[in-house]
Amino acid sequence: MERYVCSVCGYVYDPAVGDPDNGIKKGVPFADLPDEWVCPICGAAKDQFNPE
Repeated sequence: MERYVCSVCGYVYDPAVGDPDNGIKKGVPFADLPDEWVCPICGAAKDQFNPE
C-alpha cells in the first residue's frame, strides 16, 4: 500500500500503521480514509497529501 506525505508539514500516512490516535486502524488505504480526516500533526486536509 502506498504511503502519502502531507505537503504542509511532512507527516507520512502509512497504511501499515494507520492513525490509531484518530480511530484509523492499520491496513486502511489512504483513499479509504474518511473525507473529514485531517493530518494529525498540522490539520491539513486530505487534498494536501501526495503519494510518497
